[in-house]
Amino acid sequence: MTARGLDGIRVVEMGQMVAAPWTAKLLADLGADVIKVEPPQGDRARHRGPFPPGNSNASGMGGLFAAINTNKRSVVADLAHPEDRTALHELLAGADVFIHDLAPRTAAELGLSAESLRAQHPSLVTISVTPFGQTGPYAHWRAEELQVIHGGGWGWLTPGCVHNAELPPLKPHGHQAAFQSGFAAACVALAAVDRAQRTGHGEHIDFAQMSYVIGMLEAAFISWSYMGENPSRLGARILNPWGMFPATDGHIFVVCVEADQWERLKDFMGRPEWADMAIFDTVESRFENEDLLRMWLGEWIATQSVTELFHRGQRERLAFAPVNTVAQMAADPHLAARDFLVTYDQPGLGSITVPGAPSRLTKPWWSIRRPAPALGEHDGAGFEAERGAAATPPGVAAKTDRPLDGVTVADFSWVWAGPYCTLHLAHLGATVIKIESAARPDLGRRLPTQSAHHEPTLDTNGYFNQYGQGKKSITIDMGTAEGRALAKRLALECDVVVSNYATGVMDEWGLCYEALAAERPDVIVGAISGYGHHGPYKSYMGYGPTTGPLSGLASMTGYPGGGAEELGVSLGDPAAGIATAYALVAALVARRRTGEGQFIDTSMWEATTACTAEGWMEWVLRGTQPAPMGNSDPLWSPHNLYRCAGNDDWVAICCVDEDEWAALAALTGIDPADERFHTAADRKANEPELDKVIGAWTRDRDQWDVTELLQTVGVPAFPSLSVRSLEENPHLAARGLIERLDHPVVGQMSHVGIPWLLADGTNGVQAPAPTLGQHTHEVLTEVLGLSNAEIAHLRKTGALR
Repeated sequence: MTARGLDGIRVVEMGQMVAAPWTAKLLADLGADVIKVEPPQGDRARHRGPFPPGNSNASGMGGLFAAINTNKRSVVADLAHPEDRTALHELLAGADVFIHDLAPRTAAELGLSAESLRAQHPSLVTISVTPFGQTGPYAHWRAEELQVIHGGGWGWLTPGCVHNAELPPLKPHGHQAAFQSGFAAACVALAAVDRAQRTGHGEHIDFAQMSYVIGMLEAAFISWSYMGENPSRLGARILNPWGMFPATDGHIFVVCVEADQWERLKDFMGRPEWADMAIFDTVESRFENEDLLRMWLGEWIATQSVTELFHRGQRERLAFAPVNTVAQMAADPHLAARDFLVTYDQPGLGSITVPGAPSRLTKPWWSIRRPAPALGEHDGAGFEAERGAAATPPGVAAKTDRPLDGVTVADFSWVWAGPYCTLHLAHLGATVIKIESAARPDLGRRLPTQSAHHEPTLDTNGYFNQYGQGKKSITIDMGTAEGRALAKRLALECDVVVSNYATGVMDEWGLCYEALAAERPDVIVGAISGYGHHGPYKSYMGYGPTTGPLSGLASMTGYPGGGAEELGVSLGDPAAGIATAYALVAALVARRRTGEGQFIDTSMWEATTACTAEGWMEWVLRGTQPAPMGNSDPLWSPHNLYRCAGNDDWVAICCVDEDEWAALAALTGIDPADERFHTAADRKANEPELDKVIGAWTRDRDQWDVTELLQTVGVPAFPSLSVRSLEENPHLAARGLIERLDHPVVGQMSHVGIPWLLADGTNGVQAPAPTLGQHTHEVLTEVLGLSNAEIAHLRKTGALR
């Protein structure tokens, strides 16, 4: 049998719907032995669908559940019964990781609080993945994906570039907050497991989904804290052109991030007279005249075909991308060449094809070894896998502070995807050394997000200072032979190497995986790119904004009756970044056992598509492309955003069971005998009328008053928040999410910090983002052991620019 990276890791999962189950699946897919403990009625996702035509939810095998619960076994436990609680603790006694989404009161009532678990299972790593975390003013509030998206500020930004203020903030299709939280939770849990196996000390990780979403808002939060601007779904993009346009045979997306790309686009169009007008010469003027630019560019694109623009444009290094449907992705030759889609037999659903691993791995750890289980299919089962490296008894090995203390990372990345990946490694305690150069500074230092309170320099950019937190900076000019040799020496000295330059750049510098592995076979390399490092599109230009259209999410997101819309943030960047971080930490865990390295090839397109399970299964099982449905849900009603008193104030409300509905109806005065709303099916069938009734009740009330009234009676509700309101939010303050460390140049500006809390490790960001080259001498002397004379020579050659 093929050895896998997480062989011997034993996991107990108690999770509902997406976030916690996805966390567990990510571990299972790389070899961990996962037992899913379900209540007698099963995981709610079992009954959600989508289902094949003629197949009811009585089968307990809906498409969403099937997609995110492969490689697990299911046992049923009614934890109201003492004997089932005893059986659970017997499983936990043999487990390395416990993943759950229990609310704080429920966990305490079941004897599964952090304190109780630490006392009974001192070497166990527990991670709770909940909407608001286990502590803070909102810890006991109820929330679904709708509330997390809007409470975390993502909905406020979505879809972007809306000119009609009557259209509400928007939830991206599916469960994107839950999927991204799951990736991060898997990364953090694995890092804690690595420490536990080395030291015998377990950990309790309190992961808050709302906090995680706030940290992936691109430039939104720092636009407020650095510039005093409060971004929303309204208005225009800073960078232009940017957007989706109708072509002769579909829709195409295009973005020009740098000035040379705009010049190439003008050449590509044949230099039309309008494109050379002075009003489009600069980033600022294109922003000011975005409406004219969009009109004229749209007129030209309307005469072109999607396929022609995509492939011919990419040959000219232009970031065109098709706005795909699921069917188009299923037939795409690039995804086929990369074996991204996998087919397996799922009992109850037949042969199905689903998105595969979020990253390609040189050592093929990822596979679907077993289909999603029937409810209780493995009752009475224990762990099958022989346990991995035995944990050192508590107290024998020295306890480290953060899980990745002692791990070093050579960070050859820029802008967002790569820096987002290494930010998480820094949060976990790794020493992240960013290799950059004044000769070509990180675009993150050059974007139009400079502090309004300081003279602009490469050290005053909020974008860089957000995603550079906790890192060290060394300047190396990769244009010199001496610089490239020095960079390679540093890479070989580090445990992990990360890059997200265009495919081929690291090869040109002699820093590709093959070159490094030839000198250090156990090297771990993570490479992020738009389309991956092999396949027919490997040289295509990809940015985070292109992946919403490419992945099919844009075609599923939008207002009812409207067309495709963007996702509010450039999702491909954080999706690929956190997927790579999770795989890198898994590789570290594996290397301690096997001594082997790993190459992780992450495509932003694939990492995003991996999170489209519900929409993808709608097409697989029913043959239909999901249509945009605003903030509504395929099954639950009510499930929407409702206008409140105030200027553009909204509240997200939903009911997912009859108890919640009864509480909402009683509070709002809805007649329980009203036949339009009697059953869940009735409420869904009469959703427009129901939304009007609820909207009339909220319209003259404050959004926080509505939230507190509904939460008091147990109904999920939360305001749709902007970044301005997030900075001073009391719950976030109580959890220490907003960091104001003293930066050498900008001082104490607000940044988003760490979305999880450790029970046994130090919390909070370790240091502000570095100034350019701040740690050059420190790294050269302490990491590489160079003398002052050697450093002086490198400066003389120009290698340290």
